[in-house]
Amino acid sequence: MSKKIYVGNLPFSVTLERLKELFSPYGQIEDAIVMANKYTGRSRGFGFVTFSNDGDADKAIAEMNHKSVEGRDLKVKEAIPLKERSEEQKASGESEQKKEEVREEPKESKTEENPEEVKKNTEQ
Repeated sequence: MSKKIYVGNLPFSVTLERLKELFSPYGQIEDAIVMANKYTGRSRGFGFVTFSNDGDADKAIAEMNHKSVEGRDLKVKEAIPLKERSEEQKASGESEQKKEEVREEPKESKTEENPEEVKKNTEQ
């Protein structure tokens, strides 16, 4: 069975070929991707590697996590499917906390005041 791993804190210069080069010593790679900004094409600093064999993926995680690549310590762990990750956030209350942060009332701005009221207040 195959296993997908998450590779975070990648240097922005890492390409797909370089990612495969870093992880190929640990086993056969089925798939790999470096996530990029859809407008600029620049790396977003993380990617995924799928190994054909679970044991190879586990070995890559153990040996590559916290390994320095171009001055950055990689964060390597088993990838969590998006659906499972969303359920974990709900269980821990993370998503609710983020919603509350977004709901905060914006602070009033002086530029939105009525000019006549500003004039009236300054004349008093």
